[in-house]
Amino acid sequence: MRQTDTQPEASIDIGEVTKRSGLPTSTLRYYEEQGLIQPIGRHGLRRQYSEGVLQRLALISLGRNAGFSLQEIGDMFTPRGVNINRELLQEKSEELDEQIKRLTIMRDGLRHAAKCPAPSHLECPKFQRILRIAGKKPRTN
Repeated sequence: MRQTDTQPEASIDIGEVTKRSGLPTSTLRYYEEQGLIQPIGRHGLRRQYSEGVLQRLALISLGRNAGFSLQEIGDMFTPRGVNINRELLQEKSEELDEQIKRLTIMRDGLRHAAKCPAPSHLECPKFQRILRIAGKKPRTN
């Protein structure tokens, strides 16, 4: 009988993944349905995951916070690992720049409106500018 240097992959159950990731089990199950994560087995009724699932969940969270769809995130996961589309990263960063500009204008306008001496906010030119910005839909590519 030949021995190998490989050891079985460590597993953690769904409760531990929930605790360590901060995500509810319903989200983990949803990500599983979407093909973003996969359990490596079960211990009784509890799903078991590899330790690597925590890094994958962190990548999903980062992607969601940056505005990527679950489909876009899923496309980055390959059987060989993660393949992040740099062009898509550039596009998202430009979208974030635009969003930051809109939000900065909105924030500054709201601060002004809170202190504006105009009898009505509708008479305030800066508040009118906020209304125009709020009425525009952000560009989508």
